[in-house]
Amino acid sequence: MEASIQEVARLTGTTSRTLRHYDAIGLLEPSRVGDNGYRWYDDQSLVRLQRILLLRRLGLGLPDIRRVLEREQDETVALRHHLDWLRSEQRRLERQAASVERTITARENGGPLMAEDMFDGFDHTQHKEEVERRWGADAYATSDAWWRGMTDAERAEWKATTARLATEWGAAAAAGADPASDVAQELAARHVAWLGSIPGTPGHGSTPVKDYVVGLAEMYVADPRFAENYGGEQGATFVRDALHEYAARHL
Repeated sequence: MEASIQEVARLTGTTSRTLRHYDAIGLLEPSRVGDNGYRWYDDQSLVRLQRILLLRRLGLGLPDIRRVLEREQDETVALRHHLDWLRSEQRRLERQAASVERTITARENGGPLMAEDMFDGFDHTQHKEEVERRWGADAYATSDAWWRGMTDAERAEWKATTARLATEWGAAAAAGADPASDVAQELAARHVAWLGSIPGTPGHGSTPVKDYVVGLAEMYVADPRFAENYGGEQGATFVRDALHEYAARHL
């Protein structure tokens, strides 16, 4: 298969100018340039462009995309990473859509609104035993009281913040970011700050305790319930390694 620059622009929703820019910065070269100056793209070029567009949708800048593509030579493996992340996002969005649909149905039919349905995906009691065993009953009781004292709107905002953080972790992992990279460490800093904002956690209100952050990071990989939040074991491993690196540097 070979497509002209105009065909590629039409199929991808981008512009010929953007494709020429990608060529100019060495990100995506055409497979050949005709005598008339037209650029043509073969299968290999199109697969590379697909990866570029996926990484752009994940929020990466062009310099970061170039580094990712240079580091990951096996395109099939890289695409599988993307696919794992996309499927994780698909499952999360399906749950959100079903939750909103149930809310709409309840509003239209005059039925009761069930918080368990409205906020599907964040059950703050599901890890009670782990929390009490690792950090004590007081830690769980304090965080539980904080959660139950929230309004529905506050819980919704907290859940949205949590989901955004998980999504960005998954995107960075799917993009092949290094756990020690600036991108991963910025996420780790936000994650640690997020942990420290929860009453009852070790170091709440200041800097979370190093052992707490490191131990929790290990749980993300060891417990499939945690790992699912980051796209599975591979994504959770990336989060763990990034948090370990952050803890070693700053905690």
